[in-house]
Amino acid sequence: MKTIGFIGLGLMGEAMSKNIVKKFDGNVLVFDINQEAVARVVDAGAIASPSIARLAADADVIISMVPRSEHVKAVYTELLPHLGPGKITIDMSTIDPAVSIALSRQVAETGAVMLDAPVVKSVPAAVAAELGIYIGGDLSAYKKVKPLLAMMGSNQIHMGGNGRGLIMKVLHNTLVAQIQNSVNEMLATADHFGIDKESFNTAVSYGGGSNFYLTSKIGALIAENYDTVFSLENMAKDIGIMKNLMGEEALTLPGVELVNNIYQQGLNNGLGREDFCATYKLVKQNIQ
Repeated sequence: MKTIGFIGLGLMGEAMSKNIVKKFDGNVLVFDINQEAVARVVDAGAIASPSIARLAADADVIISMVPRSEHVKAVYTELLPHLGPGKITIDMSTIDPAVSIALSRQVAETGAVMLDAPVVKSVPAAVAAELGIYIGGDLSAYKKVKPLLAMMGSNQIHMGGNGRGLIMKVLHNTLVAQIQNSVNEMLATADHFGIDKESFNTAVSYGGGSNFYLTSKIGALIAENYDTVFSLENMAKDIGIMKNLMGEEALTLPGVELVNNIYQQGLNNGLGREDFCATYKLVKQNIQ
């Protein structure tokens, strides 16, 4: 591959694309409606593309990293006429698996191949190229782009056919939300009994209850700092996708229903743009 195209330069996409620019021995084309973000990545060595269509025509591998299913569908509406044999598209957004599977079939009709490759961890890991990446789609195509994905992440795993990377991402984030809820409940209960958060965290570390959410967020929770690293509205979106999967597969998962209700309460209370650990405020309010 000689030319990589990258569409979507939000907080994650900007950091990810800069790592490719730094490590890839070839041209990196970028596109985003936010021209300030484009300028920052161009300053790092990328080339600004005037349109998605032009980027698709010029690039061998096209990566997209945009917020939601509707955005991915809009991107692919512009990509599809310019795809063909030999091209690989990698959507790294977190979207509805059914949407991704349908798009992969449209891509296949052009002779190109589409992979879904959503990421776990947040902006600091994106900057450090330490993301985890879950891949769904054709195995031989994945092997071709594996070195490219390694420029953005320290861990990657092929989960199966199209959509399976996304399903794994949704399972992961739903698990995080349920762990988070248990931490929130016990932190709030500890506070009820006069046990401060720092002592709670230390005491938990002596036993089997320690977990990454608690250890990574305890400083923010002590300081009541809800500056966004991963937004509440983004986690709510992912849990919403899990709810869709439950409906499609006739699954009964009471824990998902519980955390979905909390996240919906957060959205209704205007907390969507705060960090997802702001759910602590809701849980504390609810148990009193």
